[in-house]
Amino acid sequence: MDLSVMPKAFSNQHSWYESTLSQVTTTNNNLKSTSSKIIYTYNNVMNGFSANLSPEEHEALKTSAGYISSIPDLPLKLDTTHSPQFLGLNPYKGAWPASDFGKDIIVGVIDTGVWPESESFNDNGMTEIPTKWKGQLCQFENTKNSSFCNKKLIGARFFNKGFLAKYRNISETIVNSTRDTEGHGTHTSATAAGSRVDSASFFGYANGTASGIASLSRVAIYKPVWGPDADAVSSDVIAAIDAAISDGVDVLSMSLGYSNIPLYEDAFAIATFAAMEKGIFVSTSAGNSGPSFKTVHNGTPWVITVAAGTLDRESHGNLTLGNGVSLTGFTTYLGNFSASNLPIVFMGTCDNYTELIKVKSKIVVCEDKDGTLSSHVYNVVEAEVVGAVFISNASELLQYSFPSITINKKNGEIVKDYIQSSSNSSSIAKMSFKITSFDAKPAPSVDFYSSRGPAKSCPYVLKPDITGPGTSILAAWPANIPVLDFGDHKLFSKFKFLSGTSMSCPHVAGVGALLKGAHADWSPAAIRSAMMTTSDILDNTKKPIKDIGKGNKVATPLALGAGHINPNRALDPGLVYDVVVQDYVNLLCALNFTQENITSITRSSTNDCSKPSLDLNYPSFIAFFNAENSSSRTSQEFSRTVTNVGEEKTTYVASITPIEGFNVTVIPDKLVFSKKNEKLSYKLRIEGPRMTQEDEVAFGYLTWQNEKHVVRSPIVVTNIQ
Repeated sequence: MDLSVMPKAFSNQHSWYESTLSQVTTTNNNLKSTSSKIIYTYNNVMNGFSANLSPEEHEALKTSAGYISSIPDLPLKLDTTHSPQFLGLNPYKGAWPASDFGKDIIVGVIDTGVWPESESFNDNGMTEIPTKWKGQLCQFENTKNSSFCNKKLIGARFFNKGFLAKYRNISETIVNSTRDTEGHGTHTSATAAGSRVDSASFFGYANGTASGIASLSRVAIYKPVWGPDADAVSSDVIAAIDAAISDGVDVLSMSLGYSNIPLYEDAFAIATFAAMEKGIFVSTSAGNSGPSFKTVHNGTPWVITVAAGTLDRESHGNLTLGNGVSLTGFTTYLGNFSASNLPIVFMGTCDNYTELIKVKSKIVVCEDKDGTLSSHVYNVVEAEVVGAVFISNASELLQYSFPSITINKKNGEIVKDYIQSSSNSSSIAKMSFKITSFDAKPAPSVDFYSSRGPAKSCPYVLKPDITGPGTSILAAWPANIPVLDFGDHKLFSKFKFLSGTSMSCPHVAGVGALLKGAHADWSPAAIRSAMMTTSDILDNTKKPIKDIGKGNKVATPLALGAGHINPNRALDPGLVYDVVVQDYVNLLCALNFTQENITSITRSSTNDCSKPSLDLNYPSFIAFFNAENSSSRTSQEFSRTVTNVGEEKTTYVASITPIEGFNVTVIPDKLVFSKKNEKLSYKLRIEGPRMTQEDEVAFGYLTWQNEKHVVRSPIVVTNIQ
């Protein structure tokens, strides 16, 4: 709604909205029925409200004074003992001590709620809550009892009015609490900013000290996600972000989102624009729909979009063949498996249940042919085989209640060769479990499930932005939610492994808290830039990071983003690509949005579209070279401005990692800074042939380097439509 046309007779927005609705209500045209239609009034993320309207009432509302736009109440879906060390964080040097472990930075988490009794939310040694915190609610068990909150968990709020309006058969008494009944929110919030917990493990696997990335930051929980299927609707999510802004959070972590809808209809895009204006750094998940192109969601230009990678930690078991060859694979099997020298047999894809029954007393070997193990596992479980070996490149740590190990394709060939070279009677093996190892190589890799760019909602900004640890992340878990059905028993644990971009997102949110703690004056765009330009593109073997979903080929920036996050280098990036609000407006103007579309995002009816530009001042480049006409060659030019946040007097020299078939030039190729915070600009030009093959992707890097800093940006050339 356009607040500028609100009549002066109304003392507040809510009264105006009620009056407006009373004029379009087709049932009882009275204030009582009108009030019941309003679900939320929003004051920060937009000037507007959510309401339960009939199609006729909605159409009538469009003719009301002040109406700008409306969007449907769409559903959303949800998308560490070792990961801080894997990221290079240590208490003596770098981002942890420089930020005092994120002390007094407030991290808001939009998710399924929290298990407040978890040790990951203890406030031992924490100082008083900072005065900038304006939140007053700690909502658990249908009360405002603040005893569940403390100096670590400083706020907890739930939002379910939209959910209850949409799903009327759900009882209010069940869901009126911020308590986590699904586990996802407890896991993500502990990952971002959980307190240190010694001797954390999953039944002995991955034993160590659990710690959030920003362990001295405060945590505020906002729960708009409900039900056994972890559902959320736009109205509740917008209300949660609106409240987080009012409460005074510094960072938002949001491991959920939409796919394939325009920015002006995306509740996340709309709400996070307001958060960005308030200086809030927003970390979002890229989605788990990979490895295909154009699957990334949360492609919003003013947030950071996080892909998921693997760790160098493995929870594994050993498969020892009868010839003495021992192979390692992934597992978290919890039982004792003492049998040895069992017959082992290869059963193809294990899709024939009847044949599996015949060999249930043997170790069966199943080969993944379609990128998923789910159907194979189901058949094996139903057949009650004594043990199983799954051959797959999927690196997600699957938690099975029966003796099983997942090995990679290379080791799978060794197993198959052994079985085929032996008679059925002499093919034997044994399995052992409960082993944790570190420094696995190569790591990280982009995992297969992580969604790939370009973003359909705004393809002109390269997404995802960055990769963080997302596979087999161990973090806090509610004490009353089973982690596994083991035989006839349900097993419970205070910590659990989860995988997904839902897990990588809070890692980056935590790093955002560290950087905000060390650099209070940095904008969200500056923090994002620092992360991107200092990220790693080499794994722990000093070779380019691989993409598991593309057969372990070198990961392109459409999968990896700028690279894998490196918190300590991000602390001192040298240069940053900053973005102000008008830059985002210029981008929206260039996307051929109507003024109403733009206003729905910016909340302003006076957007300046005099300088529309698709060329956002972003620390990455994506050029589309589509074969749309007969021209054999084409070119694209980009303009960028960098801000010196390093030494006062310094010179940066540009270099280009060549892109085969394309000529990339930078003018000027030298930037001479005379003072800190000085801004200098350059142009990057890409010239080359039209791309004719389907879904071609070529990439390289632009690097600015002085005697201390390496500032790197990915360059993607593609014809993906």
